Amino acid sequence: MNVLFVSLGCDKNLVDSEHMLGDLIDQDFTICDNEEDADIIVVNTCSFIADAMEESIQTIIDLGAYKESGKLKGLIVSGCLAQRFTEDILVELPEVDAIIGTNSYDELVNAINIVLEKNGEKPVFKKELKGLPKDGRRVLTTGGHYAYLKIAEGCNKRCTYCIIPFLRGDYRSVPMEKLLAEAKQLAADGVKELILVAQETTVYGMDIYGKKSLTDLLHKLCEIDGIEWIRILYAYPEEITDELIECMSSEPKICHYIDMPIQHCNDQLLHNMARKTNKADIMNIADRLRKAMPDISLRTTLICGFPGETEEMHEELLQFIKDMSFDRLGAFAYSKEEGTVAATWDNQVDEDLKKKWLDEVMLCQKDISLSNNKKYIGRTLRVFIEGKLPEDGVFIGRTYRDTPSVDGFIFVNSDTELTSGQFVDVEVTGFDEYDLIGDVKL
Repeated sequence: MNVLFVSLGCDKNLVDSEHMLGDLIDQDFTICDNEEDADIIVVNTCSFIADAMEESIQTIIDLGAYKESGKLKGLIVSGCLAQRFTEDILVELPEVDAIIGTNSYDELVNAINIVLEKNGEKPVFKKELKGLPKDGRRVLTTGGHYAYLKIAEGCNKRCTYCIIPFLRGDYRSVPMEKLLAEAKQLAADGVKELILVAQETTVYGMDIYGKKSLTDLLHKLCEIDGIEWIRILYAYPEEITDELIECMSSEPKICHYIDMPIQHCNDQLLHNMARKTNKADIMNIADRLRKAMPDISLRTTLICGFPGETEEMHEELLQFIKDMSFDRLGAFAYSKEEGTVAATWDNQVDEDLKKKWLDEVMLCQKDISLSNNKKYIGRTLRVFIEGKLPEDGVFIGRTYRDTPSVDGFIFVNSDTELTSGQFVDVEVTGFDEYDLIGDVKL
């Protein structure tokens, strides 16, 4: 029985997909990569913002067409879109045969078996958003040399623009012993870089240990043989403690890199977003991080066109971006999501203006990134090799400054063949807005 699996959205969703793939293989299903060969197709969806929702819906429609042109017997939809719009999917997308919510991915095999019985039933698995699904085997889709370690599910923050708590529930930390066992297995399987993810990593452990326990987890992860890099994503600025900074600066395996989403810098907008920081707080935490680790790479995320944003607020943000000189920055236009507080407000920003502001933010960051990259000329960096571009005769790698899929690359010239997962020293010889170029030093 051939199953095609499509995973959309964030890295946290990808971890769920990898667990589902493990369940399928344990039950002797064959994973295929061709729609025409698939007996079952599973789409693990995203619905964080409108663009992600549209991509999920279009993917479902496109793949559902193989019921007519291929051997497809069933189409199953899981993840955030399935959790959020269960009834709408069943009514508006009749090609869908089963629904699996965000906390029920361990029910995939059951769903497939019901669909294959062809009794007309369209099963819906949506457990209460409490506890965690049962995790079995995990099949990595990242190439095997790096892996995401999801340390928690859900979120207790109630930002006025965000639908995630309604799709994923309140914050639930994964017990530390379970994470350590998973990390040790990943290391045994050849993983060299762990990327810690959650809706928010910085409050890990509060719900089960009564205190922030991220530093405890990090110290223990650093003890695992085979793991060489540990990277932290989704660290809310107000939750970054001196203890965490000291841990990052003292543990050699922890990359001097942190992803710190701030969303904006204007104090009024941050208040309206129900964020727990203001501009001064953000500048202070960035300063503390840079003083402790002068080479730290700071990444952030911004929202353009939040309700009530004015041209003056936007100009303030552009100046803030220049002043802060973030190493990495992503941004997206505000998406009015049904069910969120901000969606009910009257002071929505025009769509064209949102896009204009987004373009200006990214253009501003492009110049900053170019300037930051220029500073690395002549420096030697440790590089994690990920592959090769045969047509160009160069290898592709990442430095500690680069998270897979969201940051840049370093293109490496080498007379010696390099392998994926290998670490090499590279002298930087060139750059562009987002990537570096260098020569390997063996």
